[in-house]
Amino acid sequence: MNEADCVQPLERPGSARALTWALVLTVVIAVAEVAGGVVSHSLALLADAWHMVTDAGALGLSLFALWIARRPATPEKTFGYYRLEILAALFNGALLIAVTVWIVVAALGRLREPLEIRSGLMLAVAAVGLVANVVAVVMLHRAREENLNTKAAYLHILGDTLGSVGTIVAAVVILVTGWRPADPLISVGIAALILVSAVRLVGESVDVLLEAVPAHVSLPQLKVAIGAVSGVADVHDLHVWTVSNGMVAMSAHATVPDPGRHQAALEEICRTVKAFGIQHVTIQMERATEWHRDTTHGEVMG
Repeated sequence: MNEADCVQPLERPGSARALTWALVLTVVIAVAEVAGGVVSHSLALLADAWHMVTDAGALGLSLFALWIARRPATPEKTFGYYRLEILAALFNGALLIAVTVWIVVAALGRLREPLEIRSGLMLAVAAVGLVANVVAVVMLHRAREENLNTKAAYLHILGDTLGSVGTIVAAVVILVTGWRPADPLISVGIAALILVSAVRLVGESVDVLLEAVPAHVSLPQLKVAIGAVSGVADVHDLHVWTVSNGMVAMSAHATVPDPGRHQAALEEICRTVKAFGIQHVTIQMERATEWHRDTTHGEVMG
């Protein structure tokens, strides 16, 4: 048998500057919205502030990923520290869900007993937040396709921009009509936006930790593509999983009866799987598929 490893390094090019500026803007506006929400008694403003805080967490995670990716693997941690990003994302998602529960409970209380809201201050702070979000979106727009982390941060900021728009709508309604329930009702809408992001983030994090096949990879199509490589008679023990955002790994056994074709088949397989967005590939080459029973685990192995 012949075993080889085809590795493409995880690339996270120059989006650090855009992420850093977006993070600074988000933190500053989140602090301003918390203060404005407390002073103006606006739950929608506080909800948007919490949304921005979680966005700041997502941006921080993205910057952390850019930094941690530069650290080399060690004999003890052969994949480096990439999974720390996934654990942090899982925690961030769980915190988001808790925040949505708090917002909804507070909104129900406000609907029963509406507070006097300083709508002018609420409108001014929300407008500043909207401007900051638009600036952050512009900064991240060009870098959004460089890696999944930056794209996720970009989507977070887009969602927060919608939250700012909703807060402005609530402020205008209260300012014009005096209808105070607009504030808690808009805050529930913002909570729904947060919940959608949170559930998606938790689901993706759990899938990575369970080493599920990434959504963009079709295992049957991948197996057919590898099997179509010249010289390959069979493909088995095929596994695909995500190590971290932007780093997908694969391992497989490929039966190539002609030993003289092993290297050529190996190189062609590596080129083939690249089209599936797989960066780290381990292929074990075999001249024939020899099945045996593993007496330790009681499983049929190849």
